[in-house]
Amino acid sequence: MRKILGIAFASMLVLVGLSMTSNAQNTYRHNINRREARQQHRINRGVRSGRITAAERYRLERQQYRTRREEARYRHSGGRLTRSERYRLERRLNRTSRSIYRQRHDRQNYHRRYYRP
Repeated sequence: MRKILGIAFASMLVLVGLSMTSNAQNTYRHNINRREARQQHRINRGVRSGRITAAERYRLERQQYRTRREEARYRHSGGRLTRSERYRLERRLNRTSRSIYRQRHDRQNYHRRYYRP
């Protein structure tokens, strides 16, 4: 009985491990795209609230564009991302995220600067 349960448990672990590794690459692509979409939403929210100026928006969207272009180049060269390519993309996304935060909290206010009652 113990032997049968041990074999069943081991086979279950193998199946779970295989399913996780086959979907890991596809899941990572969706995570990158989802993160880029969230960052774009943060930029748009900052523009709507007046905390991000037009020049800041341009710079932040250029960073987003460069990240998308780099990801496309990596995928075109091999189809899948290597560990170092994923690391570089994550660092670039982290830098963009910090830039968005800084621009939204730098006390520049688009409406206050350019709005005349």
